[in-house]
Amino acid sequence: MEWKGRRQSDNIEDRRGASRGGGFGRNPFGGRGVRIPSGGRRGGGLSIGAIIFIMIAIFVLKMMGIDVMQMLDGGSTQGSSYEQTTGVQPSSPADDDTTAFVRTVLAETEDVWNGIFQASGERYQEPTLVLFDGRTNSACGTASSASGPFYCPSDQKVYLDTAFFRQLAQQFGASGDFAQAYVIAHEVGHHVQNLTGVLPKFNQARQSMSEADANAMSVRVELQADCLAGIWGKYTEQKGLLSDGDLEEALNAAHQIGDDVLQKSGQGYVVPDSFTHGTAAQRMKWFKRGFDSGKYNACDTFSGAI
Repeated sequence: MEWKGRRQSDNIEDRRGASRGGGFGRNPFGGRGVRIPSGGRRGGGLSIGAIIFIMIAIFVLKMMGIDVMQMLDGGSTQGSSYEQTTGVQPSSPADDDTTAFVRTVLAETEDVWNGIFQASGERYQEPTLVLFDGRTNSACGTASSASGPFYCPSDQKVYLDTAFFRQLAQQFGASGDFAQAYVIAHEVGHHVQNLTGVLPKFNQARQSMSEADANAMSVRVELQADCLAGIWGKYTEQKGLLSDGDLEEALNAAHQIGDDVLQKSGQGYVVPDSFTHGTAAQRMKWFKRGFDSGKYNACDTFSGAI
């Protein structure tokens, strides 16, 4: 993909270095790919008894040679738990090639969806992409490396730990810059779904669904996001930015993160009722449909068979 020297988006919030911890789970797109916020009460504060208990616990741990405050600060002469768990040293919040790549891909999605929305007489509200390492907070709860890249409709932000790109290549066998761009375009596809009302309707409908039915509907939501990513890919090709093999990189990524492939690799068998993103064949099919057509109405995954 020819991305260097092109416009870079300013809709980036770089939180890298702020907090670390955790590791990557099996599913690179998290439990849903798009995270729906859940309600709940929040506590008001700690009681005196709780504070005294914590102080005693800190003292006892310190006597055992464990510096709790250092752990909370993320400091360690042996490296953070994130680095020890993943073996990947997080990128610094510098203007490196990875940051420039993410900014450029996000800018390309902005150009495509601004144009499509404008042609329909609508205004596209550009999302913010949050770069983080380890974990961070979102309006949908804690964002962690274990959840993988995801979109939160409550704050209209895409969350991405860029070390995930290395996992995508090394663990899932999906290398290449266009495979990485597909991941970003997929999450931006969820933002488009949020703006067009798909996600709000899904969030409302799933409250009265069984788990199996909610999973089946989630698959349709995710496949549409794949199709929308394909639309972005189509316009990127028309700009002459794709190189030989780029489309194959994206299709390979879609295949490698299919529910059936991930489950077969992780547990040796598949459970179709638990699928939330679609099979490898389905994900490839819908990305290619968006890529071939370049049209939003070609991405109706909610009518008929998928």
